Amino acid sequence: MAHPHIVIRPYPSYVADTQDPYQFHYLIEIENLGPGPAQLLHRRWLITDANGKMLEVEGPGVVGEQPLIAEGETFRYQSGVPLDTPVGVMEGSYTLQDASGQPFEAHIAPFTLAVPHIIN
Repeated sequence: MAHPHIVIRPYPSYVADTQDPYQFHYLIEIENLGPGPAQLLHRRWLITDANGKMLEVEGPGVVGEQPLIAEGETFRYQSGVPLDTPVGVMEGSYTLQDASGQPFEAHIAPFTLAVPHIIN
């Protein structure tokens, strides 16, 4: 059986007036196009700021959950990251497992974190 096809859509936003130099939030949508269910087991993020400083974040699940995403369903969650610079890039991957318990990777394409109007 083939692994489910997973589509990941990030929606980053800048949060003004926080204690951190630059605080960004992001909404992630994880859509399972099937076949079958998929459970998100692990996350890995690579976050790079404009100075080239890299931070790797790994751990079980997302926001304290290891959601089981049924075929045709979308799981959404919000999280955030502080940066020392007004621009940065995030990318990564999720480890999921299919209905037979086989693990597989879903890659998260790089997306930009930027203070509004800083990039033309």
